[in-house]
Amino acid sequence: MSELRQLPSVDRLLSGPVALELIARHGRPLVLEAVRHTLEAARQAILDGGHVPADGTLLAEVRTYLEAATAPTLRPAINATGVIIHTNLGRAPLSKAARAAIEAVARGYSTLEYDVEAGARGSRSVHAEGVLCRLTGAEAALVVNNNAGAILLILTALAAGREVVISRGQLVEIGGGFRVPDVMRQSGARLVEVGTTNRTHLRDYEAALGPDTALVLRAHHSNFKIIGFTAEPALAELAELARRHNLPLVDDLGSGALLDTAAFGLDHEPMVQESLVAGASLVAFSGDKLLGGPQAGIIVGRRDLVEVLERHPLARALRADKLCLAALQATLLHYLRDEAVREVPVWQMIAAPLAAIETRAHRWAERLAAKTGLRAEVIPGESAVGGGSLPGATLPTRLVALTVASPDELAARLRTADPPVIARIEADRLVLDPRTVLAEDEEPLWRAVEAAVKAAQTQG
Repeated sequence: MSELRQLPSVDRLLSGPVALELIARHGRPLVLEAVRHTLEAARQAILDGGHVPADGTLLAEVRTYLEAATAPTLRPAINATGVIIHTNLGRAPLSKAARAAIEAVARGYSTLEYDVEAGARGSRSVHAEGVLCRLTGAEAALVVNNNAGAILLILTALAAGREVVISRGQLVEIGGGFRVPDVMRQSGARLVEVGTTNRTHLRDYEAALGPDTALVLRAHHSNFKIIGFTAEPALAELAELARRHNLPLVDDLGSGALLDTAAFGLDHEPMVQESLVAGASLVAFSGDKLLGGPQAGIIVGRRDLVEVLERHPLARALRADKLCLAALQATLLHYLRDEAVREVPVWQMIAAPLAAIETRAHRWAERLAAKTGLRAEVIPGESAVGGGSLPGATLPTRLVALTVASPDELAARLRTADPPVIARIEADRLVLDPRTVLAEDEEPLWRAVEAAVKAAQTQG
C-alpha cells in the first residue's frame, strides 16, 4: 500500500530533537523499542483502513509508551479503607524514625556486619537482638525475612526428618493461598495432627509424643476464630507437657503484639512476652503487623535453640537485609522508650480517639461538599485491624459518605489518581475512613476526590 511507504523510517524518527531529548532521558535502547512498537501499531492501523499519522503524532505516542514503560508499579497509596494493617497496601506504615533509619543506612555504607570496637567482622543479628531481648525477656533473638520463613527455618533446623505435633484446628491457610501445613512440609518435618478441628485436649498431644517427636508446635488463630463447642489446652499446659518429655515448644503467634490490645477496646491478642512467660521455647511473629515495623520474621526464645538456627545454612537464605534491620531497630526502640502509641502509625491509628476521628471527618465532609457539590455526610462505621490480626474485631469510627451517581466509577477514578486513593463502598455510597489516612495525606486525598468528581462531571 502506498500509505505504508509514507510512514517515516526508524532512523528518521530517531534523528529529530524530540527523539534526542527522549534518548537523553530514557536511553537509546528503550526509545528504539518504543519507536518500533509505535511504527508497527501505525502499520496495522493503516492496514485496517486508518490514515498515515504525522511524525509529531507518532512521537507523542512514543513518549506515552516510554512513560508507561518507566512508570513505577510500586508507589505510595492513600489507604482510606479503614483497614489498619492492609496486606495489599503494604501492611504497617513505618514511623518517621524508622523511615529515617532506612535513609541513613541506604545512602552509603553501614556497620551491618562490622564490629567497630574490634575492627573486625561482626554479626547482623546484634542490631535487633539486644532490644528484642529487653522487650520480651527472651535469652536470644533472630530476624529473618518473614514469619513463614521463621517457621520454615525452625522446623528445618530442629525437626527435619522427624515429627512435629500440632492440633488439627491450627492448620491454617494464610494470605495468597499459602497453607501452614505446606510450609511445614517443605522443612522435611513430618506432621502429626492431633485432636479435631474444634476440640483438642492435652491428652491428644501426650498420646502422639514418641521417640521420633522433635517438637510441639502451637499456631495461634491469628486470622480466624473457632467458636461454639471448642477446646484447646493453654500454652502453659503445653509447655509443661513439652518439658516433661524434654521437647521444645514453638509458638507461632503470626501477628505478634508487644502491647495489650485489650487496653484499646479490642479483644486480647496474645503477647510475645506472655508466650515466653508461659514456657514457650521459641516464639515466632511478624514485624509488619501489630509490631508496626518492616516485613520481618522474628524469633525469640532459648539461646541454645536460637544458636542452632543461626548456624543452619537456611538462615543465610532467609536473612534480613540492612534496610529491614534499620527500620526494625528504630521501631523496637519506640517500645523500649514507651512511646509506641505516640510514634508507631499502627498504634496511633488503633488508639485514635473517636472524637478526633469525628472532627476530621466533619472537616473532610465540609471541604468535599464545598469543592465538589456532592452530598457528603458523616456516618458511623467500623474500622478493622486487619493483616491477619484480631479476626472479627473492629473499632468504632466515623466515615465520610459521598453520594454519587456511580460510586464504582468514582472508586475506579480514585484508584488511578496520583497517588492512588483506595476507598470502599457501603450502601451504594463511596466512603472514606479518616482513621487510616495519615495527616500528610489529607490534602492529596481531597485533591484526588475533587479531580475525580470533576472528570466524571465533565464526561457526563
